[in-house]
Amino acid sequence: MSTGAASRTTARPAWQTELARGFRTPGDLVAALDLPPEWAAAARAGHDEFPTRVPRGFVARMRPGDPSDPLLRQVLPLADEEIRDPHFHTDPVGDLGAMGTPGVLHKYHGRALLIVTGACAVNCRYCFRRHFPYGDAHAARDQWAPALEHVANDSTLTEIILSGGDPLSLPDHRLAELARRLGDIPHLRRLRVHTRLPIVLHERVDDALLDWLSNGRLQPVLVLHANHANELDDSVARACDYLRNAGVTLLNQAVLLRGVNDSVDSQCALSERLFELGVLPYYLHQLDRVAGATHFLVPETEARALAAALAERLPGYLVPTLAREDAGAAAKTPLITARHG
Repeated sequence: MSTGAASRTTARPAWQTELARGFRTPGDLVAALDLPPEWAAAARAGHDEFPTRVPRGFVARMRPGDPSDPLLRQVLPLADEEIRDPHFHTDPVGDLGAMGTPGVLHKYHGRALLIVTGACAVNCRYCFRRHFPYGDAHAARDQWAPALEHVANDSTLTEIILSGGDPLSLPDHRLAELARRLGDIPHLRRLRVHTRLPIVLHERVDDALLDWLSNGRLQPVLVLHANHANELDDSVARACDYLRNAGVTLLNQAVLLRGVNDSVDSQCALSERLFELGVLPYYLHQLDRVAGATHFLVPETEARALAAALAERLPGYLVPTLAREDAGAAAKTPLITARHG
């Protein structure tokens, strides 16, 4: 093998190179967007508790000089994160109580969730797992063996959900091995992946990803996490096109966030843009009450009114289900059931 060929086989994928170039400090992010330096000073405490992390391509979609940009608000630490509220917790949806085997969350009938990594391409400030003890509770421990044994021994499971962190932050050879081993479990039918990477780092959707995701026995479902139509530029549209052409079902779940997407117009624009990209709106989540995210909360009465207005303006298939997740509940709680055709 020539030296050139050897270097090609060992070169890191483009998405990993782009991931490494991302912003890691509030100061660099603030400077790149021409914001006053006091925004970086206000971000320091939040950054120390939950570090800033955001890809450059995502920052390029933000409006320079605008601290209220809906994309920026999702990733820039604010002094408001220091507000303490007794109703906001470090484990708001009861993940730890639902985990019998490390990294395996079994909350709902027929499906289980694997925490495959604690890494993400972007640290969203409202993340409900920002306090999760990933070092002690991820499914990749011991080469996946305990997690896979748990899944194989429960014949009621038909669907496995890969989560994190963001599962697509793992390299493809590890994900391909996991998908293959899951495919060998006969009672499984579907492999669902929850991810924000195709939104914030479109380079992640490459041939290696499509190969393991679409060529296994399990039917692939990818649930994207986009909260605002401005996130969905042409690069994301191309990534979604590649995924759909590979036979991957695409859904989206958003989080209702104060100052980001808490208007009927912004939610309508998001649903319309998602459908243009071949993605079906799936859930609109009421904020999980995680410590550090009090400033994002939209009161439930406002959320219900917004959802009702969406149902009046959009066809039913473009109206995501407004829902709340309660620790210990057997299913998500829908907060509005009315639908229009």
